[in-house]
Amino acid sequence: MMNTTWFVSDLHLSEKAADRMWAFIGFLQQHVQHAHSLYILGDLFDYWIGDDHHHPHYQPLIQQLFALKRLGIQLFFMGGNRDFLVGNAFMQATGCKLLTDPQSIKLGNQSILLLHGDTLCTDDVDYQQLRQQLRDPQWQQHFLGKPISERNQIAHQLRQQSQQATAQKNEVIMDVCQNEVDRLMMLYDVEIMIHGHTHRPDRHHWQLNQRHCERIVLGDWGSTMWALEAKSVDSHLDFELHQWTTATLESGESKNST
Repeated sequence: MMNTTWFVSDLHLSEKAADRMWAFIGFLQQHVQHAHSLYILGDLFDYWIGDDHHHPHYQPLIQQLFALKRLGIQLFFMGGNRDFLVGNAFMQATGCKLLTDPQSIKLGNQSILLLHGDTLCTDDVDYQQLRQQLRDPQWQQHFLGKPISERNQIAHQLRQQSQQATAQKNEVIMDVCQNEVDRLMMLYDVEIMIHGHTHRPDRHHWQLNQRHCERIVLGDWGSTMWALEAKSVDSHLDFELHQWTTATLESGESKNST
C-alpha cells in the first residue's frame, strides 16, 4: 500500500499575492486531496498578527484546508518566523494540528526531523536574539493585547528592519550552520531532516558517524512554487522535490523535478 505525504513552506501569502494563494489552492485540490497528509512548515503567511485579525481574503484557503480535513487527510502546521502567532482558532477553522519546532515524525519505518529552519542559522546572532524575544510568551501576550492597528504597525516596522538587516548581511551567515544540523540529527537520532526558511531548495547528503544523512530544503513560493512529495511503499520511502510555475500548477503538471 502506498501513502503520499506532501511538505511545503515559505508561501508568504498576503493580500498582495492573490495569484499565489489560488495557486496553492490549486495544488491542494490537484495533489493533496489524493494524499495521506500535508505538512506546512512555516511562513504560510507573510505575517500574522493574531487569530483575532480576520482576513476575508484567506477564507477560500481556510475552507479548502477544512474540506481536505473532512476527506480524512491529516493536516499539520508549524509556525515560521513570519507566522509564529498562528494559534488555536486557525487550527480549528482549518482542521490543522499545530506542531512544535522541531518535530520528529515517522514515515514508514523512517524517523524524520521537521523544522521551519530559522533555528539552524546560528551564525546570524542578531536574528537569533530577535527570535528569542519574539517567541517569549510574555512578549506575545503583551503584543496580542494591543489594538490590531498598533500590531499592524509593529509588524510593518519589524519587516522593514528585517529587510534592511538582511541586505547588509553576508549570504553565508543567513544559511544553516552544519554543526547545528549535525547536533540536532544526533540529538533526535534521525538521518533525514526537512526544513524551509532559507529559500535555497536542494537535497544535501553527507556522512555523520558512519550514517548516511540527508537534509532536504523546501523552496519558497514566488515566480515558482515548490513542494516535497514523500511516497511510502510498504517500508520504503522515496522523496521527490517538485517545482511548478503558476501555469503548470494549474494544469497539474510538475516541472523540473529533482
